[in-house]
Amino acid sequence: MQGLPNGLIEGRVLTKKVWTDNLFSLEVSAAIEPYAAGQFTKLALLDEHGGWIRRAYSMVNHPSHGYGHQHLEFLIVADKSGQLSPKLQMLDAGDTLFVGKQASGFMTLDEIPNEARELWMLATGTAVGPFLSILEDDSIASRFDSVTLVHAVRAANELVYPDITSALGEVLGSRFNYLSIVSRQDHEFSLRGRIPALLKNHEIQNKLGIHLDPQRSFVYLCGNPQMVKDTSATLVELGLSKHLRRKPGQFASENYW
Repeated sequence: MQGLPNGLIEGRVLTKKVWTDNLFSLEVSAAIEPYAAGQFTKLALLDEHGGWIRRAYSMVNHPSHGYGHQHLEFLIVADKSGQLSPKLQMLDAGDTLFVGKQASGFMTLDEIPNEARELWMLATGTAVGPFLSILEDDSIASRFDSVTLVHAVRAANELVYPDITSALGEVLGSRFNYLSIVSRQDHEFSLRGRIPALLKNHEIQNKLGIHLDPQRSFVYLCGNPQMVKDTSATLVELGLSKHLRRKPGQFASENYW
């Protein structure tokens, strides 16, 4: 395609799943290069003036899933004030969009220190996507004694992919812990509040029956930048330190916009 920016390739929407009025998933076929679970790439469309609008989105599916790494799934929330997401929401099966050929990101299993035996994944909203990709890795069951996914949303109908979390429970058994948090309504099976506060007062830990241990735990944070900032501060208060390649620690993060 003439004028296609460097790094972008043409892709095609295979299916769209609608979760709520503004929350949806797109399955996309695109000949991207192999990627690691937890990474992200760019989605792009032309605007009304012929300019390119690009945003980063993580893959929900593990690269080794049954359809192969060039069959991608993205979980997207349409922001009415956004330039790209409302346009993505209008797409349907057969429509064209553009995808970054090479994925990026360091929120992967390879970055976790080898001594970590308990993996915690704390997500808000659509940031649960890359964690679902990671959790489908075959190495999870043998590498970790426990794996905990905490998903915080505003309303209960935003608790997406219940089939995947249920399947993870069957595959990983007692190793897998799933906890949902809903901030704006009471929900029978969820805590109510915000991740940093619920960690600070030990509600999350008590609900799950496991506690953060600097000697054994590693925490990935992904989502709302304010959640990441506040939760990072809480984790430091709980005795954990930020993980750096030059100085291994117990938590790392990725902002989701």
